[in-house]
Amino acid sequence: MNPGVLYATSAFLCWGLFPLYFHAIGDVPPMEILAHRMLWSLLFLVIVLTARSQWRWLPDVLKKPKVVWSFIASALLLSANWFVYIWAVKNGHVIDASLGYFINPLVNVLLGQLVLKEHLRRGQWLAVAIAAAGVLWLTVQAGQLPWIALILGCTFGGYGLLRKTAALAALEGLSFETLILFPLALAYVAWLTVTGQNAFLNAPSDSTRWLLAAAGPITAIPLLLFAAGARRIPMAVLGMLQYLSPTIQMLLGLWVFHEAFSSERMAGFIVIWSALAVYMAEGLWTSRRASAAA
Repeated sequence: MNPGVLYATSAFLCWGLFPLYFHAIGDVPPMEILAHRMLWSLLFLVIVLTARSQWRWLPDVLKKPKVVWSFIASALLLSANWFVYIWAVKNGHVIDASLGYFINPLVNVLLGQLVLKEHLRRGQWLAVAIAAAGVLWLTVQAGQLPWIALILGCTFGGYGLLRKTAALAALEGLSFETLILFPLALAYVAWLTVTGQNAFLNAPSDSTRWLLAAAGPITAIPLLLFAAGARRIPMAVLGMLQYLSPTIQMLLGLWVFHEAFSSERMAGFIVIWSALAVYMAEGLWTSRRASAAA
């Protein structure tokens, strides 16, 4: 097997299993989980960067205000995405969260057209239109916008857009983002400690403490696997593999957490899956035409 496929598949499998991790620390409030995720991620990344003697980029980045501000924006989008996802999982909305990552590729396409002025082909426009119809159907049958899915899809899409034009690679970029968020996370955990609400210290068992500390490698390792895989396989293959994660999340929501999934809701998902099928088919057809022409 191509090592790149193995790395990327491992990353998406890890991300797909995230609901099990957040349910395992169900007694910890979402905001505190987010803070610990930032703190332990930075510690883990510092160890990795130190082991690889990979700190030369930091002084140069700090001298470039535009780069710093772009990473402040991406860090805020990433933290918003993390918080909404954690809240959704802990409040019985795993299926809604999976929908956000199903529609994310189409959000990326739309952002590319609106922000980067990329030209969308007819097939891509058709896929976006079908997905919009699916979201509209889910809104009508539920009586409200699928806001969890839309927030997750849009925040991760915006994050991806900023990282697409970023000056740093995956490891350095995530390290700088967590470095930016570290003071806020540390201040929040300090406040929890002073007020006697620190779940890490007050946990009834050591298992909760170990799980919170594990947030560092649990966050960083899939990203490093993803980066390693993305360098070794074509984007078309990577694009198809990315649907492993929301598919696993949706199945966990159905089979493990027993969330409600009516036939009307299923119809909306089927419309959105149809949009993804159109998107992938159009991409494969275009790439094959380009290869044939070459």
